[in-house]
Amino acid sequence: MMRASVLLSKRCNTIRSACRPIASYQLHRSLSGAQVLVDSSKLAHLRRAFLTGLATVPAVAFGAKRYFISRDMTTDAAAVEEAVSTGTNADVPNPLLVDVSFPKYDEIKPEHVVPGVRALLSELHAAIDKLETEVAPTWAGLVEPLERIGDRHQRVWGIVSHFKGVKDSPELRAAVEEVQPENVKLSLRLSQSKPLYSAFKALREGPEWASLTSAQKRIVDNELRDFVLGGVALEGEAKERFNAIQQELTQLATKFSNNVLDATKAFRKLLTDPADVAGLPATSLGLAAQQAAREGHEGATAEKGPWLITLDFPSYFPVMTHAKNRALREEVYRAYISRASAGDSDNGPIIERILELRAEKSKLLGFDNFAELSMASKMATLDKAEELLEELRSASHAAAEKDKEEAQAFANSQGFEGQLEWWDVSFWAERLRESKYNISDEELRPYFALPNVLEGLFKLANRLFDVDVVPADGEAPVWHPDVRFFKVLKAGQPKAYFYLDPYSRPAEKRGGAWMAEVVGQSRLMAPPGASVRLPVAHMVCNQMEPVGGKPSLMTFREVETLFHEFGHALQHMLTEVTEGLASGIRNIEWDAIELPSQFMENWAYDRATLYSFAKHFETGEPLPEELYGRLKAAKNYRSGTMMLRQLHFSSVDLELHARFKPGQGKSVYDVDQEVAARTLVMKPLPEDRFLCSFSHIFAGGYSAGYYSYKWAEVLSADAFNAFEEAGLDDEAAVRDTGARFRDTVLALGGSVPPADVFVRFRGREPSTRPLLQHNGLLAVAAA
Repeated sequence: MMRASVLLSKRCNTIRSACRPIASYQLHRSLSGAQVLVDSSKLAHLRRAFLTGLATVPAVAFGAKRYFISRDMTTDAAAVEEAVSTGTNADVPNPLLVDVSFPKYDEIKPEHVVPGVRALLSELHAAIDKLETEVAPTWAGLVEPLERIGDRHQRVWGIVSHFKGVKDSPELRAAVEEVQPENVKLSLRLSQSKPLYSAFKALREGPEWASLTSAQKRIVDNELRDFVLGGVALEGEAKERFNAIQQELTQLATKFSNNVLDATKAFRKLLTDPADVAGLPATSLGLAAQQAAREGHEGATAEKGPWLITLDFPSYFPVMTHAKNRALREEVYRAYISRASAGDSDNGPIIERILELRAEKSKLLGFDNFAELSMASKMATLDKAEELLEELRSASHAAAEKDKEEAQAFANSQGFEGQLEWWDVSFWAERLRESKYNISDEELRPYFALPNVLEGLFKLANRLFDVDVVPADGEAPVWHPDVRFFKVLKAGQPKAYFYLDPYSRPAEKRGGAWMAEVVGQSRLMAPPGASVRLPVAHMVCNQMEPVGGKPSLMTFREVETLFHEFGHALQHMLTEVTEGLASGIRNIEWDAIELPSQFMENWAYDRATLYSFAKHFETGEPLPEELYGRLKAAKNYRSGTMMLRQLHFSSVDLELHARFKPGQGKSVYDVDQEVAARTLVMKPLPEDRFLCSFSHIFAGGYSAGYYSYKWAEVLSADAFNAFEEAGLDDEAAVRDTGARFRDTVLALGGSVPPADVFVRFRGREPSTRPLLQHNGLLAVAAA
């Protein structure tokens, strides 16, 4: 999914994922059926139906006179119909617990969280009690009940987690803080259930094993592994300590994420002198004036100001690349790299404590360090990951040095005196790009209006994968007026649904871009009359909102980001796996999850794709041919520098989790500086605290796993190379290769190991050559 500030919800086999940071996991239920209201006098009957498996995790709002369920959540509709036959219309007290077609996003409020989650946890503890007592070591007697429990949990907790990412508030934070420890307790209980673990082992060794499908066997094997990684073998004090660590890690990750958001929001710089904003593009000035007006400066205009600058990326990045005011660039840069590193939002102590606890947790489970623990569920080993990073570093370091020298020489030729500082690099690199290729983001923006880009993206989905994406706004509640809703059709029939939340809202929405599962495809959870439950996804971006009556005009990088997240969504939505615990993005090793997302980015440069949407938002004129040529020519501009930046993130992540010893002299910032000495061509400032906002590894799922971006990029570049070999101008070949990609990478989900999936598509093992070639680094590497 995801770049330096992007998070993705990728894997959740059971509710054991409750231990993970709330900022990173947004999985919940949102498909439908007929609804009935249940009189409170029938609640005991209904609960008995649920616990005995007649009703599948009904949505019940406790503490009120009437309760709500959905018929599509039953395995025996007649039994539940009898249980609720006296239902009448009444107010539903807690929309968080209502199971309707799609979550009631427009009704759910922070005050619903505590009673709703506590009702959920009570319900699930009772279900686990029953399952542990009567569990049978069979697929139907063990795995299916666990999928039902996990699904119920995702539908409720997933909404809370989603709101934490897109609709944050002090009230929501307080509610989450109150119930999160209880949620983690449930997760730990399930992870460490000896009756369930024993049942999985018995299933693995019993007579039914031979008749299970390969997908089912993979699910069982991964569940057994995850029980061990969840501490099922621990006893006594070791178990107590492990559980205490898990609780504290969850709290620290949430605090880390909150601090980053708060620190980003805290910086505000109001400018009134036009000289201070000289060089900023009209779109950026319009956004800055709109932000100023929103904060009380009525009458603010792009031309006359005032202008409000923030650290939100759509505001920050144009300042660094276009502002002629060097002092402004320095101030904004220093503020950005020191976010969440001081005062009440200081993440420094939190980082040290997280690393200390992860190391201790790893020792309890028998690993030498946390990197080894992390990679126990991934494709790579620590040695293999570091071997790849070094290969890519060696191939790109000389190119990055050349990038630095060229920028310095160009700046000096334009009258700049002295050495470039960090706040100068992006500014002069952009000037050099404009000079070298006669192209700029602002020149391209008018051709990349969001509605047009979406239209072209959806045409590409049809071209490659034979599906149609159509608007369905108004068919599901949304959490903000800007959110769009779409359905995906295959042969004219619904295949999946997704929400798109495209614009930045720094007051309530965390930065970056991500795709999150709402509900996964599942045979078990199918509504009455259907063979499967259809998948639903969220896509969240943070691009500039519409300004001055114009549509959102995108940079090309934002176009790539949209394609990236849609790639994740496609893997979730086009799955053909019907086992819910291995469909879509579930059960896939973390370091392969970026394959479809990074694969889709390549298509933004494809001529046929680009010209399907690149037209002027006012005139409708297509992108001039010579401008497209300049865009292609500039594709690999500073690719060595960009490669090293990602390798730096990956390397410092592994160093901190494999070899760093907290409290033994060195600080995490010392480690960062040491890694930078071998991975970057410019020394970071001594006060650089980028680690304090590195949410991927301290508040997300990429701890000792950030290398996954490059690991998967090897796969994605090689996958796109298959289309290049077939011929991008050969429409029949493109469609045939796209069908093969759909039927392997997108269709197979977590039912097959990703290494095997790749070989099925490509016909051979992956090679790093296409990645180096696509980045213009092959000749440099050979030299």
